[in-house]
Amino acid sequence: MALSISHLGYRKLSRVIFEWQAADRALLLAVFVLMEITSHWLWCLFVWWRQDIYGSYVNMELLYPLWIGITVLGAFFLWMVSRSSPIRKDNGSLYKWQAILVTLYSIYIALVILVMGHSSLVSGVSLVGGAMLGMMLIRRRYVWKAFLGHIVLIFLVTLIPYFGFTIPNLRQMTITSFPLDTYSYLTYSETTAIENAISASIFKNGTLSWDTFNQLRFSSAFFWRSTHIYMSLPKAIFIIYMFRTLLLILDNSKAEIMQYANQDELTQLKSRRYGLTQMQQALLKMGDKQDFSVILLDLDWFKSINDNYGHDVGDQVLSEVAQTLVKSVTEDAIVSRYGGEEFLIVLPDTKHDSAMTIAKQLRLDIAQHVISSDTSTDFNVTASLGVYTLTHDERARIQNEYKAADLKESTQPLTSSQKQNDNIKGSQKGRSKQFDSNQDSLKQGSSKQSSSQKRVAHRRKRVATEIAKAQLPSDICQRLICIADKALYEAKDRGRNQVVSANDMLMVESSKATSLYAII
Repeated sequence: MALSISHLGYRKLSRVIFEWQAADRALLLAVFVLMEITSHWLWCLFVWWRQDIYGSYVNMELLYPLWIGITVLGAFFLWMVSRSSPIRKDNGSLYKWQAILVTLYSIYIALVILVMGHSSLVSGVSLVGGAMLGMMLIRRRYVWKAFLGHIVLIFLVTLIPYFGFTIPNLRQMTITSFPLDTYSYLTYSETTAIENAISASIFKNGTLSWDTFNQLRFSSAFFWRSTHIYMSLPKAIFIIYMFRTLLLILDNSKAEIMQYANQDELTQLKSRRYGLTQMQQALLKMGDKQDFSVILLDLDWFKSINDNYGHDVGDQVLSEVAQTLVKSVTEDAIVSRYGGEEFLIVLPDTKHDSAMTIAKQLRLDIAQHVISSDTSTDFNVTASLGVYTLTHDERARIQNEYKAADLKESTQPLTSSQKQNDNIKGSQKGRSKQFDSNQDSLKQGSSKQSSSQKRVAHRRKRVATEIAKAQLPSDICQRLICIADKALYEAKDRGRNQVVSANDMLMVESSKATSLYAII
């Protein structure tokens, strides 16, 4: 794969990180290193060319061997980049190539930090930025070891002068009246601070004028500050750009993961899990005088559609019906695909009469919608709907029963409480068998859950805890759907393409209302 600077765009950088082979990423890092070495070589050339002006600020005896070393290292890196074919075929050669690359670059950066000053801007950007960039492109173990080596070097450079050793420095002091025997690596920072203060004395009233601009331009302080900016700022900007792009990639990946977890791929509606979570949250926000309605919708004779027209047409029917549902309800409604050809519509703060009106309109909209298949066959589908509304009075009654049962359990003796717990578990198992089986399946597959699934499970657990604090059964949503489901099957028994009210059914059989909401 050819390497070029055009690969630094947002989309292509994402492919570099996630799709390129390890050999291509290592070559890209080698190209970056070669570009940095080239910029340092050009700086040496500039100082040599203008040594009549800047020669007094730079230790020329140290510059020449440094320049030669940069030239040799640059030629070696250029040779490494040009001889990259073996590393594409053998992982062993690739790892050796990466180790040589990291080792030589680490030695080079250590040398630059040494001669430029370990407390300079160049050393900070090279130490942190170089390590972060390397971890993105090559084996992190090599980069981590190199980073630790640089940390050790900084400690050694800081401590060695205290033992009488002289460390060379590329910056040459221009203070002539300063005692020469007092300047060393130990007093480098203090001496440069004095030199900078002397250079700043050319400013009148602390401001820069055209008369003092030339004096500043040829001063030692301005030269070395410009050098630090030249050697560190482009590298810092590039590394920040890389990590900004990486964060954008991660944000987009997170958004895609959450969309995949929360949205049904076929219908683009909320998934069953996310729809139930939204339903729970809407139930928690329900006011004291607000009703809460649920509609469960099932397409009639859907299996025959798949059998007669094929599954592709069946998918088309589900998608078009989903869009019809979204267009027919308000933004406050929660529409999700509950499973197969079933859809769940949650209507917060909606009275039963309004919910029935909405359900009847949905039935008409679906029945009137024409499905046009690729085989030039047009047909219509129908749906059966079950509606249930949890009134605010019924909600208050459930809360009172839940609170009374909880108080009764807490005041009973320990042995009696244990027996009651066994009875509670047995009755709850029979009453919410489907919900318990779903929970068991989640526990069995917990070891295989991805991080996004674990976050969703944690969020559902937190919402269930909040529901318990609201003095409602933890499976209240499943109970409401179960009641609506009974009305749905009644609609199918009546010949399909019907809307049935579960509230009306419960009024006829009032004895069942208590059993549906009983705590034990």
